[in-house]
Amino acid sequence: MSDPQEIVQTRGDDRVDLLATDTNGDGKPDVWVSDTDGDGKADLFQFDTDGDGKVDITMVDLDEDGTPDLIVDGDGGHPPTV
Repeated sequence: MSDPQEIVQTRGDDRVDLLATDTNGDGKPDVWVSDTDGDGKADLFQFDTDGDGKVDITMVDLDEDGTPDLIVDGDGGHPPTV
């Protein structure tokens, strides 16, 4: 993406990837589930929907109730390290 991406607020400043998985069998992760506040619960969810290895959709669950509070295009300023 060459357009500026929206930076989303997460629950904390740390990122611990709880899950990075390859769902389409191309050998690269395309789903990332992360904890940003250290409580062991997922609050940042990211998806590569077109197989290019880059995050296309980011969802943040700020109150950890299982329903996304914010959904944006791109990595939301939080690129995965895996």
